[in-house]
Amino acid sequence: MANTPQSKKRARQNEKRYAVNKARRSRIRTFLRKVEEAIASGDQSAAADALKVAQPELARGVTKGVLHKNTAARKMSRLSSRVKALAA
Repeated sequence: MANTPQSKKRARQNEKRYAVNKARRSRIRTFLRKVEEAIASGDQSAAADALKVAQPELARGVTKGVLHKNTAARKMSRLSSRVKALAA
């Protein structure tokens, strides 16, 4: 358990950051799920729209430190290729 005032403050800050990051991660996953569902339904235009909305969320996750840069890039790349494949 935290004993010093500094470590107590750090513990409080960590709890706040954890809550914010958890909400942010959940929000990103929601947007990704919407893209997945649109792809599963086979609707290319809906999937493209959902992907267009999800991409800035992924990028924001990178800037806020919730996701690694390469992870977000990989997810965007794979999703966009799957959306593109629906057209064929």
